[in-house]
Amino acid sequence: MSSDPRRARRRRRVLLQVACVAVTLFMGVPIYLITLAALSSRESLNRFPLPLLPTDMSTETLSRFLSTTGVVPGFLNSLQVGLFTLAAALLLGVPAGYALARYAFRGRQSYQLFLLLTRALPIVVLSVPLARVFLTTGLYDTTYAVALLHTALALPTTVLITSAVFYAVPIDHEEAALIFGATPLRAFVHVVLPQALPGIAASAMFTFVMSWNEVLGAAVLTLNQRTLPAQVLSTLADSPLAYRFAGGFALVLPAIVFVAVMRTYLTNMWGTTLR
Repeated sequence: MSSDPRRARRRRRVLLQVACVAVTLFMGVPIYLITLAALSSRESLNRFPLPLLPTDMSTETLSRFLSTTGVVPGFLNSLQVGLFTLAAALLLGVPAGYALARYAFRGRQSYQLFLLLTRALPIVVLSVPLARVFLTTGLYDTTYAVALLHTALALPTTVLITSAVFYAVPIDHEEAALIFGATPLRAFVHVVLPQALPGIAASAMFTFVMSWNEVLGAAVLTLNQRTLPAQVLSTLADSPLAYRFAGGFALVLPAIVFVAVMRTYLTNMWGTTLR
C-alpha cells in the first residue's frame, strides 16, 4: 500500500518532465531549423532530403541579407521603438499597477476587465484611426508613431502584471517603513520596488518582445521609417527561400538575446536559483 503513493508521485514526475521536454521541443525545433537554414549555403538548402545537422555552414546569405537596403535602418528603428515602448509602458504602467494593488476604489474590478477587453481589439482597429490622427499631427511615418501604438498595446498587460506583483508584496513591509519615518515615495522605492523587480522584468520582457515582433501596425503607420519586421514583410515576399530564412533568423535573434539577459529576474520571480 505504501508503494502506491510513491509510484503515483513518480508517474506524475515523469509525466511533468515529458511535458516540459515536449514544450521545449515545440518551441526550440523551429528556432533551430531557422538558424540552421540561415547559416547554411544556398546549395545545401536545395538538397533533398535536407540535412538536420550542420554540414555546409556559410554566412553568405545572412551577410547579403544584412547588406540589403533598409535592413540596418529597420533594425535601428525596431530597437528605438522597442526601447521607447518599454520605457513608456513601465513609466505609465507601474504606477497604475501599484494603485490597483494598494488602493480600493469604486470600479476597480470593472477597470481591470476593461483593460483585458482592450487587448481583445485587433491591431487594425487602433492602427487605422491612429494613422489618420498622425497624418494630421505630422507624426505619420515616424518611429514615434509606431512607439505610441505599441505603448497602447502593451499598457494593459503591463498594468495587470505589475498589479499582481505589487499585490504579492506584503503591505506590512511598506507600513513598517512608514512607521520608521520613511516617506511614501521612499518606502516605495527602497522597500516595495526591489521586491517587485522580478515581476517588472517579466513585464518588460513581454513588452519588448511584443514591440519587436509587431508588424501590422508598423506597416500601416510607416512608409520609409519602417521597423525590421515591416521591412522584412515588404521586401522578402518575393525573395528566394534562403533570404526568407535569413530574415526570420534576424527577427528571432534579438528577442532571444533579450530574454536571455532578463532570465535572472524571471527565475528569481519563479522561486528558482541560478547555479
